[in-house]
Amino acid sequence: MARVKTKYVCQECGYETPKWMGKCPSCNTWNTLVEELTTKSSSKHTGIGQSSNVQPESITAIKSNEEERITTDMPELNRVLGGGIVVGSLVLIGGDPGIGKSTLLLQVSDQLARKKERVLYISGEESTRQTKLRADRLAITADQLFVLSETNLHLIKNQIEQLKPDFIVIDSIQTIFKEEVTSAPGSVSQVRECTSELMRIAKTNNVPIFIVGHVTKEGAIAGPRLLEHMVDAVLYFEGERHHTFRILRGVKNRFGSTNEMGIFEMKEEGLREVQNPSEIFLEERSEGVAGSTVVASMEGTRPVLVEIQSLISPTSFGQARRMATGIDHNRVPLLMAVLEKRVGLLMQNQDAYVKVAGGVKLDEPAIDLAVAVSIASSFKDQPCKPDDVLIGEVGLTGEIRRVSRIDQRVQEAAKLGFKRAIIPANNLDGWTIPKTIEVVGVNSVQEALELTLN
Repeated sequence: MARVKTKYVCQECGYETPKWMGKCPSCNTWNTLVEELTTKSSSKHTGIGQSSNVQPESITAIKSNEEERITTDMPELNRVLGGGIVVGSLVLIGGDPGIGKSTLLLQVSDQLARKKERVLYISGEESTRQTKLRADRLAITADQLFVLSETNLHLIKNQIEQLKPDFIVIDSIQTIFKEEVTSAPGSVSQVRECTSELMRIAKTNNVPIFIVGHVTKEGAIAGPRLLEHMVDAVLYFEGERHHTFRILRGVKNRFGSTNEMGIFEMKEEGLREVQNPSEIFLEERSEGVAGSTVVASMEGTRPVLVEIQSLISPTSFGQARRMATGIDHNRVPLLMAVLEKRVGLLMQNQDAYVKVAGGVKLDEPAIDLAVAVSIASSFKDQPCKPDDVLIGEVGLTGEIRRVSRIDQRVQEAAKLGFKRAIIPANNLDGWTIPKTIEVVGVNSVQEALELTLN
């Protein structure tokens, strides 16, 4: 006979305990432990590999083959995935509600279906008629695109066995449930078991599966972190609902590089790719204004030119405020301390507001020099030269340290018409400088300020 036991599972990290607690001892979150019923069978459980005769092999004897990929008509999506959709992979895509996840996957499904690939789009949140309304708006008419509105995993498996699709979309994983699991759909147990079953379907049938995941108010994918560990790739769809631009960012990819970024623009007829994002981020830049600089940042393998804006104003309170949007907020007071100590700019009684224009999030150290010069420009009320691009990491002693892939950054700046690039002096050797741009090496923040501020 099967025995029914009660346990409490944290919906944030998956921690299990036999009794309820107000605070999870694993992730320190409050009121996240939910009661779940588990059934323990008295019979022995047979493991996956118990009856297998697989023997360990030498790493040199294993043959390595190039992964078979399905290329879509979206080069930006292919870039983020590392060159296309790997056959047999399980990809998780997350994003805020209404950001465009379903629109993106429906457009990709239509493109693959037009290539005579049999596509199964499973919607657990909308009926087939609602999906059809979105498809009409996106002008989707491929007859090899099949739509199913179902949340029962057992019935979904039956339809997959009958249809034998070449590409599957699950929208979303939080709505799918497995009958053997007694907890509610979206719980830790349901998400873990359903994702594990979908992973087996993808690997055994050699069919790629895209699953949509909801995100929490903090921006992380809802459910335990185990969900991100199980899948082959994790993509985040970012952007403001009231702005047209969307950023598809890869944070995990077993078949390609991480931190790749694809730019899309939401139109009336769906998502449209942005081939040159640097032009988009700089098209509304105001020249001759203090506090504005341009930096060449690397997003994966792609260089992107972005404007950094700073506003320094006298504080009206007892303690000065430090606010940042698009970069780590701890970086602003650190760079301001370097400017005070090494350059002599007294900003203790100044409020500082730093923003990355365009809604991009930059987290690499190569943007330090552009941020520091932007802050100093606003503090002195002296505009920087509009044709300058600044690249470099700032150390606590005021030195400018070398950065990676300096040749790609400078080439992107030259392509967009910038006349001068201020880079670390240690980055001057070992590459060919484009003829259309002047490259100046600096060793300290003081030298950079003397060059950029009139």
